[in-house]
Amino acid sequence: MIGDKRGAIEMSIGTIVVIVLAMSMLILGMILVKNIFSGASENVLQMNDKVKDQINKLFVEDKRTVVYLPNQIASIDQNEDWGVAFGVKNLERGTAEAGRFHYDVTVSDPDVRTKCGVDERTVESWVKTGRADDMTIAPGQSYFGIVRFFIPDTAPLCTVRFHIDVTKDGAAYATDFFDIEVVA
Repeated sequence: MIGDKRGAIEMSIGTIVVIVLAMSMLILGMILVKNIFSGASENVLQMNDKVKDQINKLFVEDKRTVVYLPNQIASIDQNEDWGVAFGVKNLERGTAEAGRFHYDVTVSDPDVRTKCGVDERTVESWVKTGRADDMTIAPGQSYFGIVRFFIPDTAPLCTVRFHIDVTKDGAAYATDFFDIEVVA
């Protein structure tokens, strides 16, 4: 009878140890996952100073807009969020007045239906935020923005060209382009 009680106590202690270790691993796993996702979200959702510095390095003497992508192409998986960073610089000289700027991001691929099997309206629906905006930029200063894309899992695997058209005080100012390559 005494042996049965000792075995029951030993089994209880072993069970408690296993439960404590399992809970510790679960909590540590949850903390790790939270840190990974919060770090990734911060990187995607915020334009940090390093990206701004890199965009500023892309501006050459007469360059009015720049897109921060290697070779002007973003390879985005289906069912993925992605941000394309860009900058606009006010090159106006001889005045202290800030200019009123506007940008539009549009599909600029006339054969998108032939290449991808979808129309321009469908491709433009991939833009979540940042399709267009107004801003005031002082002479010599820059504006930094992000165009956010979400590529649905039904999107065709193809490459589509987009343009960023910038106007200043209602007149054409600059244009730049980038490509979105949908990959599986």
